[in-house]
Amino acid sequence: MPRRPRRNHSPVFRAKVALEAIKGEEPLITIAERFDVHPNQITKWKRQLLEGAAAVFGESEQDQEGGPCIAELHAKIGELTMENDFLSGALGRMSGTSAKR
Repeated sequence: MPRRPRRNHSPVFRAKVALEAIKGEEPLITIAERFDVHPNQITKWKRQLLEGAAAVFGESEQDQEGGPCIAELHAKIGELTMENDFLSGALGRMSGTSAKR
């Protein structure tokens, strides 16, 4: 029996199948036959849906954990601006062919 080509399912289809599996009204094998998808794939989509459901109602884990502090970034911008101003002034006072291109 020849292998069928790899299929890419849309996110809407994945969510629909995963929700059917979460409901638990039918056995997983019945859902797999109805949607023509392997039961292992349905289990994977179900797990992904349950893990990602919290992000729908609030901030994601990435936003909560390691986001850069805005105050620190503004301080660093100010520091770099001062250094650039100082160095451009020092370059302007230099005489020679390589000064101010």
